[in-house]
Amino acid sequence: MEDFKSGLYALCLSFIAQRIETAETALQQAQEASNDDTKSSAGDKFETTREMMQQDIARNKNLLFDGQQNLAMLKSLANMPVGDTVRNGSLVYTSNGIFYIAISAGLLKLDNQRVFAVSAASPIGALLIGKQTGDAFSFNKNEYTIVSIA
Repeated sequence: MEDFKSGLYALCLSFIAQRIETAETALQQAQEASNDDTKSSAGDKFETTREMMQQDIARNKNLLFDGQQNLAMLKSLANMPVGDTVRNGSLVYTSNGIFYIAISAGLLKLDNQRVFAVSAASPIGALLIGKQTGDAFSFNKNEYTIVSIA
């Protein structure tokens, strides 16, 4: 089971690395476009374009910052010991699916199993945090019972 959890961790690392790379590339392209843009005779059009580029740069900086924070949080889970209570880093087997409490990476497939990688701040992650084996909860009109925690 520990190998399975390590595999999920690696998938999450790959997911975040790709998001960071995408944000860095988009940021670099937006900055280059902003630097290449020269003032034209249509002043208002130039100012509007410049503002849109600045918004694009700001959005990409936020995406990059978010990715870096997710990476730091994920790295903090690297050697998290298994506990009796669901917390960050827990692999939670329920009657209605498997959840990895780490980052919001969505559906992951590993060894022919479907696992939902969710953050503790997500709606279902918040419901799972603090629960123990045998606890039940309801989410989106579905009933879940925690079968085990790894």
